[in-house]
Amino acid sequence: MRIGIPKEVKTLEARVGLIAPACSALVAQGHEVFLEMGAGLASGYPDTDYIRQGVQIVPDAQSLYMISELIVKVKEPQPQEWPLLRAEQRLFCYLHLAAEPDLSRALCDIGLTAVAFETISAQDGSLPLLLPMSQIAGKLAVHHGSYYLQAQNGGKGCLLGGLAGTQRSRVVVLGAGAAGQAASSLAAAMGADVVVFDKRQERLQQTRDIAPNITTLYAYPDTLAQQIQQADLVIGAVLVTGARAPQLLTREMLSVMEAGSVLVDISVDQGGCFETTRPTTYADPVYQEQGITHFAVTNMPGAVPKTASQALSAAILPSLLQLTQDDWQQNPMLKTGINIHAGQCVHPALLSLT
Repeated sequence: MRIGIPKEVKTLEARVGLIAPACSALVAQGHEVFLEMGAGLASGYPDTDYIRQGVQIVPDAQSLYMISELIVKVKEPQPQEWPLLRAEQRLFCYLHLAAEPDLSRALCDIGLTAVAFETISAQDGSLPLLLPMSQIAGKLAVHHGSYYLQAQNGGKGCLLGGLAGTQRSRVVVLGAGAAGQAASSLAAAMGADVVVFDKRQERLQQTRDIAPNITTLYAYPDTLAQQIQQADLVIGAVLVTGARAPQLLTREMLSVMEAGSVLVDISVDQGGCFETTRPTTYADPVYQEQGITHFAVTNMPGAVPKTASQALSAAILPSLLQLTQDDWQQNPMLKTGINIHAGQCVHPALLSLT
C-alpha cells in the first residue's frame, strides 16, 4: 500500500503523523511510505531521518495526495486540503467531526473512508489513540492557566499553589478522564486546591487517590456552580466519544466569577464544554468574556510537537498496521474508528450531521 504523510497546515500545528522510526515497520511489511518534504522537521525529524528508514520524499502536498492510497496525518483536513482528497483513499487522523459539520459533509461528498483516532475504542471502552494527546492537553491546560493568571497577562495575579502565608489557588476540573486526571495531578503537584467533577464513581475515586489536595465531587449542577464561583482556574475536560461535548459552564455561572479568572477548554475540539467557548489558535489563543480569560486552542498538543509526535506514533502504529490489511474492517477496534465509510457518515454519534 502507498502511505502518505503530509505536512500539517492547521495554524501553528507542528506535529507529524508518523515519526521516522515508526515508518520502518511499514516499510518492512512491503508498504511504500511517502513524506511531504519537511513534514517532520518541527518535531525533530529531518527528511534525512525518514530516508534512512526507506521513506520517499515528495516535494509538495499535491504530489503526496496524488500518489497515496492511505493518508496518515494529525489534524482534520483543512479546507485547502479537501480538493486533494479522493474517493478511493483512506484517511487516518484526528477528525472531531461532531464540531465540524462542514468537514463531515465535504468528506462525504468526496466519498472516501475516514477512520478517526479519537473514536477508536478498546474492549474496555478506553480510547488508546486519544489517550496520549489527552494527557498532554491536560498538563498544558495547567501551564497555560497558570500563565494567564499572571497580572501582566490579564489575570487576577495569583500564583497557582501559592506559598506559606497565602491562600492556595483554587482549580476546578470538569471531567476525570485522561485529560482531567493529568490536569488535576499537575495542579495538585503545584500546590493548588483542586476540585474535580465527574459522574463516574470509579473515575472520582481514581482521581481522589492522586493527591491529598484533590477533592472529587459528583457533577450536580448546584455544586458545580458553587465551586466555579470560587475558582481561579477552570479546566474543561469533558468527553463523550464522538459526540459534541455538553456545555456544563453557563454564561450565568461566568457572571459570578471573579474578574481575571481563567477558563481553559480542552473539550473545544468537540465543540467545548463552556457556553462561552469559541475555537482559537496559538496565533491568537485567548479572548475575554465578562472579564474572564478564555483559552480554547483546538490543537493544544501542537505546542510540544516533539513529545506529542513521539507519543502519537507509538499509540497509532499498531492500528495503522492493521489498517493496511485487506480485512481491516473486521478488526473490532478499527470498526469503532470508522466515522465515514465510502462517503456515508456511519458513526452513531455523527448520524445527525449529514
